[in-house]
Amino acid sequence: MNTQDDARPVPALTFGHGPVELEVFLEPTCPYSARAFGKFPALVDAAGADRITVRIRFLSQPWHLYSGVITRGILAASAAGGAATGLKVMAGVYADRDAFEFDGHCSGANMDRTPADILRALSELAGIDLTAPFCWKTVDRALRWNVRYGRQMGVHSSPSFAIERMVEPQMSSGQSIEEWHALLRPHMA
Repeated sequence: MNTQDDARPVPALTFGHGPVELEVFLEPTCPYSARAFGKFPALVDAAGADRITVRIRFLSQPWHLYSGVITRGILAASAAGGAATGLKVMAGVYADRDAFEFDGHCSGANMDRTPADILRALSELAGIDLTAPFCWKTVDRALRWNVRYGRQMGVHSSPSFAIERMVEPQMSSGQSIEEWHALLRPHMA
């Protein structure tokens, strides 16, 4: 497939627009990633949208069996509809995780679903057909870049956090927004 859309960029999924960067490595069906994702707007409000950028990075994990398809679908939504569409799809997957994940990572109703079924469900969340964007070269490159970047950063689990490109092992999804803000505060001086 060689179309003009193959060159369409994949916008970054971010909250805020400040100079201090918190990168968060998320898996789109991981319940711990979902817990972290839900806190980002409040964190940006607490820290100041003009002081921090929360940048989502994807960490597809093979035990989440449709992780690669879902991650690529979110990137396709971002490329086709903009970052807000990518975030909307990601939020929709987290909100209805059972529709996208296997029971115990190996059984359940999703055993009968195909990648095409998953892509149709993601398209419904996006409000646009993601079939063509799913195949765009820029989406493929963005997926591969996320995998390589996570490996380069030494990230192995989700969610993982990096402040100013340094992995911060003290941060976890179980912490409060206040605890996250306290860890970020020294970088915001």
